[in-house]
Amino acid sequence: MFSDPGGRVLVDAAAGNSEAGNPELVWYASYGSNMNPRRLACYLRGGAPDGGVMTLPGCRDATPPRRSVPLLLPGLLYFATESAVWTGGRAFYDPDIADHTAAHAYLLTAAQFSDIAAQEMYREPGTDLDFSLALGTGRARFGPGRYETLVHAGTRDGYPILTFTAPWGRHDVPGNPPAPAYLRHLAHGLIASHGWTIQRTAAYLASRPGADLTWTTAAVVALLTEDAGSPPEIDWSVDNSTQ
Repeated sequence: MFSDPGGRVLVDAAAGNSEAGNPELVWYASYGSNMNPRRLACYLRGGAPDGGVMTLPGCRDATPPRRSVPLLLPGLLYFATESAVWTGGRAFYDPDIADHTAAHAYLLTAAQFSDIAAQEMYREPGTDLDFSLALGTGRARFGPGRYETLVHAGTRDGYPILTFTAPWGRHDVPGNPPAPAYLRHLAHGLIASHGWTIQRTAAYLASRPGADLTWTTAAVVALLTEDAGSPPEIDWSVDNSTQ
């Protein structure tokens, strides 16, 4: 079991189990800019996100998520490499470091998850991923790229929780602070899914490795209180129940 500071159980099973195969539905646990529903909508429907420089083709199936829930994943969020979309550092997840990573999980079809993963690598969607190894062992690489390591983080309501990250770990690459527009998407996603205050959101993001090289809590608070962006307008019915 894994709980938030208030005692709410958010991930209800350990990663890696004997159930292997390709399920029809999966939880896509986003820990980066796709925590913002407006940002995820660009991956589903196609389009360019606020502050981004690249237009995404969208998924084969643009159906909205069936549900969305806040999650806390075991592991560390950090920022590294250089984004071609935003400039500045990208968000990555290291499941091997003892920490908590806030995520926004969306219940999607396996094909939608595969298409989102393809777009993260600037590829055309259309190829279905094989989840069997990740579901059986907890982790699997389906390519050498920065978002081509599949992590099975647990289960919720009988569906596997999946995310993708880099093949390297936090200590293998230098940190790189995220751009303001990118960081704003993460913040809006945290506020929308977890219901955090601006202060708590800012403190969390500013403390992540890579971000902490230039960002302070006060600077993130100032970014979020500027009239430079609006909170998510897409309601995908975030379920905050304990279940």
